[in-house]
Amino acid sequence: MKELKIGKNDAGQRLDRFLAKAVPLLPASLAQKYIRLKRIKRNNARAQRDDRLAEGDVLQLYINDEFFDAPSEENAYLTVATPKLDIVYEDENILLVDKRPGVAVHPHDGAEYGRTLIDHIQAYLYAKREWRPREENAFTPALCNRIDRNTGGIVIAAKTAEALRMMNQKIKGRELDKRYLAVVEGVPSPRRGVLKGYLFKDAVKNRVFVTDKPQPGSKSCETRYEVLSQRNGLSLVECELITGRTHQIRAQFAHAGHPLLGDGKYGKLNKGCDRKYQALYSYQLTFRFTTDAGSLASLNGRTFRVKNVDFVEEYFPGFTIQP
Repeated sequence: MKELKIGKNDAGQRLDRFLAKAVPLLPASLAQKYIRLKRIKRNNARAQRDDRLAEGDVLQLYINDEFFDAPSEENAYLTVATPKLDIVYEDENILLVDKRPGVAVHPHDGAEYGRTLIDHIQAYLYAKREWRPREENAFTPALCNRIDRNTGGIVIAAKTAEALRMMNQKIKGRELDKRYLAVVEGVPSPRRGVLKGYLFKDAVKNRVFVTDKPQPGSKSCETRYEVLSQRNGLSLVECELITGRTHQIRAQFAHAGHPLLGDGKYGKLNKGCDRKYQALYSYQLTFRFTTDAGSLASLNGRTFRVKNVDFVEEYFPGFTIQP
C-alpha cells in the first residue's frame, strides 16, 4: 500500500484525473475498478472517481508496486487493461498468436507503448499470474520471431527462458516450416517454382532491392512458391521461405513482375488498390525438429494454422484453407 498526499496544486482535481497523472501506468478502466473495490480510498474511506480532492487529503492505494514505476518500454504492458490476443496455441512454454495486419510487434516499430503485440502478450501473462516481473527479474516473456507491421500471421512468444533459448536455436537451425499466403498480380510461371536472387537493403530509403546478380553487400534470397488458385487476373500463392531476408516475399515477387496486391512500397502496379495492407499472411507453422528440443519436444511434427485470412475470402471466395 502506498499513500499519496494532496498538495495545494493538486487540490480541486477529480480523483480519476489525478490518478491518471500520478500513476500513469495504471489504466483508467483498472483505476475505476480499484475505486469500486475500495482498493483506492480517500482518507481511509470509500471514494468515488469524480470526487474533488482537497488539500491535505490522503489517498490510500492498495495496488501492485510496479504501477508506481516510471513509464518505459519495459513496463508498457501495465497500461494494457484488457489484452487482445487471437491465440492459436498455448502451453506452459510457448504462446502462438495470430497477429493482425497493422499491429506492430515491438515499440521500436513506430507504435506507442502499450499498443504492441509484445505489450499485450506480457499483459496477458501478467493477468494470468504466469509472469510476475517483481519476482522474475532475470526473464521477461519475449518474441522468438517477428512479422512486419502490415503483414499478418503467426508469431511465437516464449514464456520461459529455456523456451526462448531453445526456440531461437530451432529457428536458426531452420527446424521450423513457415508458410505464407499472398495475392499477387498475374499468374507466375511456372505455377510451382523457386524465386532466386540477391537482396540488399537501402537503410536510407527503408526498403530492399532484388537483383539477378550479386551486388556489394547483397545476400542470396530464395522463395519456393505454388499457385493455389487464380481469379480476375490475380493469383493466390503459397510461399515457403528458404532464406529469411527483410521484405523477401514482397521484393522478390515484385522483381519477378508479380507484385503483391496492396503493396504500396514494392507494388508499383497496384498503388491504386484500396487495400490498407499488402495481401501477405504467415498462415501456417510446422515444427520439424531434427535435434533435441528439450521441453519443446512435444511440439515436434505438429502443424498450426490460422483460422481465417481476410483476403482469401475477399478475392477467392469459396477457396478454403485445409485444416
